[in-house]
Amino acid sequence: MRRLAVLFGALTMATVFVMAEPAPMPSALEPVLHRFLARGDEPLVTYRGTRHLEGRNERYNMSGWMDIAAELTADGFHYTVVNEGGSDLIRKRVFRSMLENEEEIFANGDKTRSSITSTNYDLSPAQASEPGLVKLFARPKRKDVTLIDGAIYITDTDADLVRVEGRLAKNPSFWTRRVDVVKQYARVGGLRVPIRAESTAQIRFAGTSTMTMTYDYEMINGVNVGASRDVVALAR
Repeated sequence: MRRLAVLFGALTMATVFVMAEPAPMPSALEPVLHRFLARGDEPLVTYRGTRHLEGRNERYNMSGWMDIAAELTADGFHYTVVNEGGSDLIRKRVFRSMLENEEEIFANGDKTRSSITSTNYDLSPAQASEPGLVKLFARPKRKDVTLIDGAIYITDTDADLVRVEGRLAKNPSFWTRRVDVVKQYARVGGLRVPIRAESTAQIRFAGTSTMTMTYDYEMINGVNVGASRDVVALAR
């Protein structure tokens, strides 16, 4: 379960009809890739909000959940458990360990280790797969448990990040055979932030373990966003 917490901590990091027209070739998408890499988005410096976590192991029929109050300040990331239920093992060994790992990452000033930049990834255009979105292959430049080998999806108009999905570039231990991750983003108060993360891990002798974490924000970079939530739901 401790290993599960480590791998889930790496996160912390509609059907429509389409006109029958030729899909743009990857070379035509190069400008979108360049716009994404050149974006000067305001960094997430401080926030306050809540998160809901759910975890389950199918083989042992265990599940648990937890609601927390979360805050990022100049001093680092901090959390307080508001409510919880279900398996003690999942709540203590997975959720709490994962949150403590997030505290440690911010305390060590290591948050850029998993960012989607040319320092961490080789990005290249792929064939269009969803209307309004551009798919970019994301190949990590090193084997790291905080990086994802897969793809990112950005809007075709302003190169804004919508979703990241793939497999962890490095398994956290011998006991973990593979970890598949999906992380969704949206604009809240004008700032791009994660709103949902999902993980599915194949664990030796323990089978499939899943976890989801949803984010809700009250304050971002000193601006109250709780009363009138300016959310552009980019996740699809």
